[in-house]
Amino acid sequence: MEELIEKAAEELARATNVAALTGAGISVESGIPPFRGPGGLWEKIDPMEYAHIDAFLKDPVKVWNVLLKDMKALLDTARPNPAHLGLAHLEAMGILKTVITQNVDGLHQLAGNTDVIEFHGTFAVHRCMDCNRRRETCDIDLDRIPPRCECGGIWRPECVFFGEMIPSRALWRSQQAAESCDVMLVIGTSATVQPAATMPAIAKQAGARIIEFNEEETPLTGWVSNYRIPGKAGNVLDRVVKRVEALRG
Repeated sequence: MEELIEKAAEELARATNVAALTGAGISVESGIPPFRGPGGLWEKIDPMEYAHIDAFLKDPVKVWNVLLKDMKALLDTARPNPAHLGLAHLEAMGILKTVITQNVDGLHQLAGNTDVIEFHGTFAVHRCMDCNRRRETCDIDLDRIPPRCECGGIWRPECVFFGEMIPSRALWRSQQAAESCDVMLVIGTSATVQPAATMPAIAKQAGARIIEFNEEETPLTGWVSNYRIPGKAGNVLDRVVKRVEALRG
């Protein structure tokens, strides 16, 4: 493990254009449960019944009461953990250029990253379905469900519901970042959800080094990633970033 941490730090210290792909595993340490996998939200509720755009349009009261209200409460108090802060520190050092995330929690921006591509949108901001006014989630009033804008329209999160398209700009910009980076960090993602899962392969084909941070092996391990550093993302990434700082003086 120490050898891998040193190896990753040396590669990052030499790099000039690093991209990071992050998934649910990076935010679990901030108290946000994953959607998929053991203990995930979709084990408790049916995503087609509560997280599909048709379900929301048909019965926003139901979707707000069962899913969105609890998500708002969770994200209102969630804070970046050392993994998020480590990526922000890499950006501040001029090493990391872009974060591509499958998460909707807004924690990368809260930590300080400035170029964050959100594949599935964000829950940190809501939009009125009538007038398109936007408001931070923490400022949404839940005195009535569904919450309504001053114009009377219903507030909805800016995240991508099932049944909605991933923003084309997010896909295009992610492909650009993958093709141009010299190192890609893959952190806390199972690398099974498309199209985000293709980004490490695109980066590898373009000549980038792929460093995986994950407690478990993924479909990328031993195929796309050059090596995997096991352990909790917060602890491992924090150690790598501190070593990068030391190497760069």
